[in-house]
Amino acid sequence: MDIREFRFPEDYPATLNLWKNIEMGVKVGRSDSLEEIQKKIQRDPDLFLLAESNKEIIGSVIGGYDGRRGLIYHLAVRQDFRKLGIGDLLLREVEKRLQAKGCVKCYLLVVAENERAINFYENRGWFEMKEDRIFGKEFP
Repeated sequence: MDIREFRFPEDYPATLNLWKNIEMGVKVGRSDSLEEIQKKIQRDPDLFLLAESNKEIIGSVIGGYDGRRGLIYHLAVRQDFRKLGIGDLLLREVEKRLQAKGCVKCYLLVVAENERAINFYENRGWFEMKEDRIFGKEFP
């Protein structure tokens, strides 16, 4: 199993397939289109990581950094590869890369009902920021 950077556009179909087949936790939306992923790759390609086994994409994580705060999302591991430490490796690697860029504070998004993910993150030092609420808006 290897951790590597996402390669655009060749990794897109398999990565999108991974996200669409995750039973809970990854919501595929407009911002996951080929065009939007291309924008992501142009900004910070080193923060979009994949786990690969036998040339198959089995995991992903996306990090973002705006120069002040970090954001992590789309951490996903294919069901038949869970409990092997792959999610942990992906998370640690993206955290390391964010810190190397100067990031001192980071957020991540978790679907509220995803107790497995909540426990995963809490066991790795992440905590719910109860004083903050997240808002979203989609532009046309």
